[in-house]
Amino acid sequence: MKLRGLLSAIAAACVAGLPISDALAQAAEWPNKAIRVIVNFGPGGSADNTMRPYVEKLSKALGQQVVIENRGGASGALGLEAVTKATPDGYTFGVTPSLSVVILPHLRKTPYDPLKDLVPVVNMTTGTLLFAVHPTHPAKTLKEFVDYAKANPGKLSWGTAGVGSYGHLMCEAFKHFTGTDILHVPYRGGGESLADFLAGVHHIHADPNTFPHVTAGKAKLLAVSDLQRHPQFPDVPLMKEVYPDLDFVVWFAMYAPVGTPPAVVKRMNEEINKISREDAALRATLLKTALAPVIMTPDELGALTKSDHARYGELIKKLNIKAE
Repeated sequence: MKLRGLLSAIAAACVAGLPISDALAQAAEWPNKAIRVIVNFGPGGSADNTMRPYVEKLSKALGQQVVIENRGGASGALGLEAVTKATPDGYTFGVTPSLSVVILPHLRKTPYDPLKDLVPVVNMTTGTLLFAVHPTHPAKTLKEFVDYAKANPGKLSWGTAGVGSYGHLMCEAFKHFTGTDILHVPYRGGGESLADFLAGVHHIHADPNTFPHVTAGKAKLLAVSDLQRHPQFPDVPLMKEVYPDLDFVVWFAMYAPVGTPPAVVKRMNEEINKISREDAALRATLLKTALAPVIMTPDELGALTKSDHARYGELIKKLNIKAE
């Protein structure tokens, strides 16, 4: 075993209270078969767009095939339930947008407690949430859009990846803080909602997967929600610049079932962080779908999960958002 892996295994054992010999055995033997990654939304969504570029590189780094299993439905709850029920042997992981762990549990009862039933592994990406409208819409700015919506109450619709998604939260918060009446249309995932948006079935789409279609002229970008303005659209304002209460950042992270060996969690974290840090081609691929890689330890992801869980819980209560 390499020295770095040896030290990581020993450190993980100390944290978990495991015998060092057990931790060394786990790190040395893993992986010896294919690894399944359950993505809790369908192909074409931003969770899938996050994991898919890593598959080949991660498979090579680990010496075993990494296989994606898309299991959408219930705003990601079905996929995460499968993760929590999987054997915690280091051969099943889950990749999810933060919405399924920090928003959805406040809207309805989920078959998992995100703070107790999932082991944080690594935060993989952050995504730019886009406030995009269909190109046939007359508005050229966010203010023009709000004026139009106020003059046409109930006539506009907003497609999202489902109840409990960031699109859903943005939709309800947008209506609240702008005083507009817009219909929320939930789908099973971002890929499905995007397809109908491009077809003109609904008027607004906020998922990062809209991004390639902005550059292609199939969507009109009026604002973004992120830490900073997007480098390719520096003249497009942040939503919080116009409406300070509309400040959302979505992230996509990997978790494991409770009981997964700490040494395995540590190794997976290190390999994904290494790819994120060193692979320029991967960063370019992610940028095309409005995603950016993140470097984060398991403990840092755990702290982020807890803080966002509390923050969005308070916001959902304030806005009185209910599951539809």
